Amino acid sequence: MLLSRLEGIIPALEASHALAFLDKLVPTLRDGAKVVVNCSGRGDKDLDTLIQRGMPSSLC
Repeated sequence: MLLSRLEGIIPALEASHALAFLDKLVPTLRDGAKVVVNCSGRGDKDLDTLIQRGMPSSLC
């Protein structure tokens, strides 16, 4: 959600788990470490699925 809010990028569900894991991963990395995440697909096509699964439409 942070990526969508700050950058306007809606990742596909297939890549979202990797982006979400960054919150846990980053604090464990040394200063200057780099992380590459492949953010493929279009998340806008998944919005209906997210709403059906209970995510408030205001977050989509």
